[in-house]
Amino acid sequence: MTDAYAVVVPRGYRVGVWEVRRPIATGAFGSVYEARRTGGDTALPDTAALKFLPTGTGTPRRLTHLRELVEREVTLHRRLRRPRLIRMYETLTVDDPSRPGLDGATVLVLERAEGSLAALLADEPRPPAGPALLAQICEGLVQLHRAGWVHGDLKPANVLLMRDGSARLADFNMAAELEGTHAYTPAFSTPDYTPPELLWSEIGERGRRIRPSADVWAFGVLAHLTLTGSFPLPGGTPTARRDAAAAYARGTEGLRLSPGLPDAWRDVLAACLTRTHADRIGTESLLRRVTAAGAVHPPRFTGLTGGLSRLARPRGPGRGGGRRTGPVVGAALASLAAAALGYGLSTWAGQPLWPSGGGATAAPAKGAPATYGAAELRTDQGVPPSYRPLIVDSAHDCPQPDVTPALIAAMLKAESDFDPALSDPARDEYGIARWTPRVLRYWIRPDGEPAPTIPSPPFPAAVSIPAMARYLCFIAPNLNPALPGDKRVLIAAAYRTSFRKVNGAGGVPPKYRDYCARVAHYLQEYTPPGRR
Repeated sequence: MTDAYAVVVPRGYRVGVWEVRRPIATGAFGSVYEARRTGGDTALPDTAALKFLPTGTGTPRRLTHLRELVEREVTLHRRLRRPRLIRMYETLTVDDPSRPGLDGATVLVLERAEGSLAALLADEPRPPAGPALLAQICEGLVQLHRAGWVHGDLKPANVLLMRDGSARLADFNMAAELEGTHAYTPAFSTPDYTPPELLWSEIGERGRRIRPSADVWAFGVLAHLTLTGSFPLPGGTPTARRDAAAAYARGTEGLRLSPGLPDAWRDVLAACLTRTHADRIGTESLLRRVTAAGAVHPPRFTGLTGGLSRLARPRGPGRGGGRRTGPVVGAALASLAAAALGYGLSTWAGQPLWPSGGGATAAPAKGAPATYGAAELRTDQGVPPSYRPLIVDSAHDCPQPDVTPALIAAMLKAESDFDPALSDPARDEYGIARWTPRVLRYWIRPDGEPAPTIPSPPFPAAVSIPAMARYLCFIAPNLNPALPGDKRVLIAAAYRTSFRKVNGAGGVPPKYRDYCARVAHYLQEYTPPGRR
């Protein structure tokens, strides 16, 4: 299990004055651990986050790349100390020949956060504090741009939330200092947050040329996701949205701004998400408009039921049956949500590196109105009110007309009887949507990348249900349109097996007919009469 961490550091390991206490997050190149100070300079905090980057081992090409990323991050931290940027206290180098995997590693000692915006959005789509957090994120961009730097990878996982509820920008290994109007960054980015002009831009010897306007585009996407729970460009997968961004830049596709956006925010996001970089609003003006849009100071998150207390929990995703495999799905088709404590790394979706005293299970969304989405999902047939917003909103995030709230509700009923704690180890299925961990890995993240490791249950409903909707949204257009029968039931059959098997069988395979009969029954129950 420890092999899943890029850099394995044992509990109690000492580096400088810091003692490692527990793992926080990991990615392909490095890992983050919580640590406590054991002495030394009392001006340092009692606890910090240690980001271990294995700069002492690996192939020459890998080390050259890693050292460049480390140098970018360290340089920015040393030059800039701003209240909206996560703080770096010091850098250390591990000198421990007895541990070849650690020897020579660079350690960044960073301000410890309570969670990330990505985790908050996975747990509570459209959080009440969203507008205030967006104002603080915008302040961070203004601080960076005034100092002559571009972030280069702004996304929810790279916005950290502190104990008092305030936001900090983090992960500066893609950041670059401006040289006139441009900077140069490595040729990596998260497609959903990359402006159209950079999706297929030329890569030179120094990397890709980038402007501050790229951060403004990313802020517009992030803000739309925070305020509405959906992306501003159509498409059920990051690949589809990338193609929509290209069509938008050509003028053949439009934005899909949510009808629920207030007019003030609609104008702000339209100014961020322009077709060309030249038309995009500057960050100074953007901050003024974000503030005018009604942002207020965020509430303090305190107590075990507060918003940030949920963020630090190990979180897993949700699953659906013994079906589909990773190669069929493909890494490019992965989708939304469960997130990292974003120190530039992806959380290892809930699997503890060391045994701990029990795991937290996420409760359904709180305070959900019993009539939410009543026009599309009946309120008198036993769908738990607490899940209605997740079901309805997840369906709305998919442009496929057959992926409806009633279909998702019917499948959840057939899969688990709405039981978020379902555990069926014999089938390797868990949670309200019966996800298989190795499959959920490809549908768990909002940035379109597979989770770096296979997630481990329990899988919260706030992750399981949106992941189900995204997978259904992938299935729908891949079914043969000539197949007989209710398209929604065929989608359910493919969720249980694969769209290829449904197409090959010419309909519902015999093995899944009983399951599909149950789905069809609940579809009839849950769909309002006027929509059947």
